[in-house]
Amino acid sequence: MNPPPIPTEAPPPPAPSKWQGILLRVCLIVFTIEVGAVLILLPWTRNWDQNYFRDWLPLSKSYWMEPSFRGAITGLGLVNLYIALLQVIRLFRRK
Repeated sequence: MNPPPIPTEAPPPPAPSKWQGILLRVCLIVFTIEVGAVLILLPWTRNWDQNYFRDWLPLSKSYWMEPSFRGAITGLGLVNLYIALLQVIRLFRRK
């Protein structure tokens, strides 16, 4: 009897083409801009207090309307916009 064949490693998947990388980066840019805009604007609208999560935990109601909490959420939105800006710069600097 012959011994079972030794499994060989599968070849690595092919590298994505250039346009696929660009498309993925553009999708990331659009996504981070949208999330950033929502996180910046939503805490300061009337819709902010009509939220499922505010009523989910009774203890969170006092924090939900706190301006510092709203500011922290807005800060997360600014971080998202900063990430989008970095990705745009990286996209145009690509060689």
